[in-house]
Amino acid sequence: MPMPYPMMIIAVAGALASALTAGVFFAFSVFVMRALASMPPAQGILAMQRINITVIHPLFLGVFLGAAPLLTVAAYRAWNSPLSYAWLLSAFLVYLLGSVFVTLAFNVPRNNRLAKLEADSPQAAEYWLVYLREWLLWNHVRCVASAVAAVLAIVAV
Repeated sequence: MPMPYPMMIIAVAGALASALTAGVFFAFSVFVMRALASMPPAQGILAMQRINITVIHPLFLGVFLGAAPLLTVAAYRAWNSPLSYAWLLSAFLVYLLGSVFVTLAFNVPRNNRLAKLEADSPQAAEYWLVYLREWLLWNHVRCVASAVAAVLAIVAV
């Protein structure tokens, strides 16, 4: 049975939001963090501190935080279509846990700790190496999770 048009639109919107989020995380994993790591620590730290302020933007937050409710609504509306429901529920769970939860539990605390440091202090330089390694690891996780969620939602359609 084909997916009803309104449900398809919501599922595609959730997939698109997940894919856009994956793209942002992909950019950080592939080149942004590498560029910052190649700079003198104080410059890289200052740039990342500014990025962490600038990212609090309605467009990014709308896409990042909007993906989960879109996937939830799409899964709910697919309740009578067991296969679509399963794909969409999986997309929601992967996105919620792998992207939103990982961001809040692992990336944001590191960002907050970095924000409290003076960029040119010895403590900041020492933490910068730890930050780069740990933050990037969790960014890879949320990048993959966001991309997988997008694929799962597309398969549902």
